Amino acid sequence: MNHPPRLTLSTVCLDAPDAHELAAFYQRLLGWPVERQERDWVKLTPPEGGPGLSFQTETSYVRPVWPAGPGDQQMMIHLEIEVDDLDRAAAHAVAAGATPAQHQTQDDVRVYLDPAGHPFCLWVRT
Repeated sequence: MNHPPRLTLSTVCLDAPDAHELAAFYQRLLGWPVERQERDWVKLTPPEGGPGLSFQTETSYVRPVWPAGPGDQQMMIHLEIEVDDLDRAAAHAVAAGATPAQHQTQDDVRVYLDPAGHPFCLWVRT
């Protein structure tokens, strides 16, 4: 029998004009410590374990537009962040440096943009 190799997702990496700046935002937002950093790359890891979140400097980075229209730079990924109190989490996100997206799609989900323009959603399990 042919068995596939073991594959483990270790991180999700977001491109940014400045990896360290974007990592600092997510460190404020999530409270995760820096596991490793290099000149153009930073990895945060959740204290409880699991895949981390990494940031890579991309000199030709183009900020995504959300929602994107024809010809706009489309987002390639967005983060879904479960919270226990949507209003408190929203205030925390803004204090950390997030911007509320102008377009909100649901009453029980709040869409924000990080400093590099990546959308992320805050939501509460019902």
